[in-house]
Amino acid sequence: MAKLTKNQKKIRSVVDLTKEYSLSDAADLLRKASFTKFDSSVDIDVRLGVDPRKADQMVRGVAALPHGVGKTVRVLVLCTPDKEAEAKESGADHVGLDDYIAKIEGGWTDIDVIITMPSVMAKVGRLGKVLGPRGLMPNPKSGTVTTDVGKAVTEVKAGKIDFKVDKTGIIHTSIGKVSFTPDKIAENALEILGVISKLKPSSSKGTYFKSITLTSTMGPGIKIDKNTIPGI
Repeated sequence: MAKLTKNQKKIRSVVDLTKEYSLSDAADLLRKASFTKFDSSVDIDVRLGVDPRKADQMVRGVAALPHGVGKTVRVLVLCTPDKEAEAKESGADHVGLDDYIAKIEGGWTDIDVIITMPSVMAKVGRLGKVLGPRGLMPNPKSGTVTTDVGKAVTEVKAGKIDFKVDKTGIIHTSIGKVSFTPDKIAENALEILGVISKLKPSSSKGTYFKSITLTSTMGPGIKIDKNTIPGI
């Protein structure tokens, strides 16, 4: 059996990896069990009782986290010239159309979110092979294809996130940083769990929330007792 590293020993002295914790306790332990020298991301993993292979059981949505994700979100707006000023005034990091489409076709993806307009989706659509695998393709369901580009930029900068279930039935997304207080981590988690709960497909039978885990970069996965979370 492999020997435990120094940090693994520290983690096991703080967290019982076989136990389920309340959300508030898990958020507190997450901070105590993080030993990185940088401000680690806090992620939530939600295993759902759905079959993503069936179109009517694909769970996808957006959540406006009350405390944001703790990082600067780089936003590119692909729009017509008449919308450029609105996008820039709202805080977009990059604004344009044909020039940025050419850059992306050349391999540039140094951005976190792309917002565009219905009228230019014909041009943006051809970027699917580059943007799709990176989770950057704009989608009307996530609010990133809209005529109100200014509002969309403001919401993303404020902490709006887009999530979807993967092919194994798990939603995995960042909800903050280890430097957040436990209350802020828990409140962000409650927000996204509430949204996921409302998105339960009518065709999904049996247990919807199978498991919920909080984790940090290079940190342990802390299991959440679902009974401590209201409304799910």
